[in-house]
Order: sequence, then C-alpha cells, then structure tokens
Amino acid sequence: MDRTVSTTTTPLPPSVQDVVGPHHRTVPVPVDGGTLQVGVWEPPGADGRTPTAVLVHGITASHVSWAALAAALPGTRLVAPDLRGRGRSRDLPGPYGMPRHAADVAATLEHLGLSDVVAVGHSMGAFVALVLADRHPGLVRSLVLVDGGMPLLPPPGVAPEDVAAAVLGPAADRLRMSFASQEAYRDFWREHPALGPGWDDLRTAYVDYDLVGAAPELRPSTRTAALEEDIRELVDGSSVQRALERLDRPVTWFVAPRGLLDEVPPLYPDAARARWTGQLPTLRMVPVVEVNHYTIVLSRPGVEQLLPHLGRHLAGEGLPDD
Repeated sequence: MDRTVSTTTTPLPPSVQDVVGPHHRTVPVPVDGGTLQVGVWEPPGADGRTPTAVLVHGITASHVSWAALAAALPGTRLVAPDLRGRGRSRDLPGPYGMPRHAADVAATLEHLGLSDVVAVGHSMGAFVALVLADRHPGLVRSLVLVDGGMPLLPPPGVAPEDVAAAVLGPAADRLRMSFASQEAYRDFWREHPALGPGWDDLRTAYVDYDLVGAAPELRPSTRTAALEEDIRELVDGSSVQRALERLDRPVTWFVAPRGLLDEVPPLYPDAARARWTGQLPTLRMVPVVEVNHYTIVLSRPGVEQLLPHLGRHLAGEGLPDD
C-alpha cells in the first residue's frame, strides 16, 4: 500500500484542533474540478492491517462531525472527506448529487491506496455510502447507515415532491444567513433545539469549522446550490433506488428516536422502519435511544451506542448478533 501522500498545512481554528486531536491530518485529493479536502485520523504505525472506515457526513455538515467517533476509535484509520460544496471542499463546482459524491469518495480511497473498507454515512452521507458501495463494490466491505440512507417517506398531508424541503427547510434558511462574528454563530446554534442542550467543545468545533468569509459577513460553508441539488435525491433518487435494489452486503441501519429539531416523529418513524426492514433482507435496524438526528454522532451517548456494532463491521463480522 502506498502511504506517501501529500498533506496540507492549512491551520485549523484552535477550537477545532483541540477536538480533532493530534492524530488528525488533512489530505488534499485530486477530483474532477479541483481538490477535495479530506480529514484522516490514523494511529501511529498504521499499515495495511489497520481497520479502516470511510466516514461520510450529512447534507450541511463537514468531516468534523465525526470527531467524537474518532476519539472513541483510536486504533482505527478513519477517512472523512468534506463533501463537494461543503466545508473546505465548498469551492468544488457542481453538479452535485449522490453519484458525484460517491465518485469523490471513491477517488479519495484510491488516492490513499485503500479498499475493503467499512463505509459509514450519517444522514445524506448514508445515501452517498449506499451509492458508493453499488458503483464501487471493490472498495466497500460493508455499510453502516446512521439515521439516513433509506428514502424519506411522505408524512401525512405532504406530497412526495415536498418531503425533502419540508424536512430540511430550516437548514436551507440558515445557509442564507450571515453572522457578525464567530460568537454570534455559536449563539445561533446554542439556541437550536437539537444541538443547544448539552453544548460542549465538540459542538463548538463543529460550528466554528463551518464558518467562511470575514466578519461581519460570516456564512455557513455549505453552498445553497449543493443542498438544493442533493436534497432532490433523498426521496426518490434513481441512483439510490438502484443501490437498494442491488444491495448484497451487510448493512446496519441506526435510527434515532427524534428528528432534526429534536422532534417526534423522527426522520424515520415506525412506518418507514417497517417498510425498509421488510423490503431489504440484508438490512439490520438498530434503534438508538436518548439522541436526535444530530446528537446520534455529535454526542458521546450517541457514539457509544454505535461502537459495538461498528466494531463488528471493522472486525469483518458483518451484521451484529441478535
């Protein structure tokens, strides 16, 4: 395996560096249209036998959302890109969409000389992970989908074409806002019903990394065009449907009990859980408790519930035992 890859020296904000830790580095990966920025956590002395996962974040997130998981898996190599149009990959041009993101993740793994990895996706990242496994099967051993990946079903009174916008509308509104200072953006998130309670250093790092521009016109890093293009595929995207129809490997699907605004019903209510577990024989659903759509990865209690099952995937055991 060729481990001689270049790294950037772009400094992270101190709040972010403190959270991602000393074994984190940023790798620039050539992709169509420019350079994808990829966070890599790697233990000292890592080699071809080191268990490896590729982590794919949500629709308006970044690779920093995986910092709590990285802290809990110090002996694992974790490769986590900032997706096209987000984070420090925000200037990569469109088109976006699940196949485009999957191609970028595949290019990342190939650039690093990695294959046979566990693909872990949160929210929209779970959709990307599904398409990655379908289109690049030699790169992915098994799948771990965290409150995402299964097409969203219309709630009562909502037309199918309006589902994604109804679910993610508040996120789109935030992308159009500007903030006078870093502290103002932190204050915005501290008032958020899903992330505000239990505010800690990880959430500070997550929101600090997200800011671009200069005060007093700081903005979230996600491109509005990227969100608007990607959101269409979360209900009936053809690449996702094809990936589900051809699904032939172990999949663990974690589902949160509360949604993007800490609300009930969650992103995947009982009807959705029943539909997808009944339709997909290789899908193992694992309900997670006491978290919402964000804190399932952005909190220690959420990560601790993922670890036993993810550990089995990393060990090559596939689906967890009953």
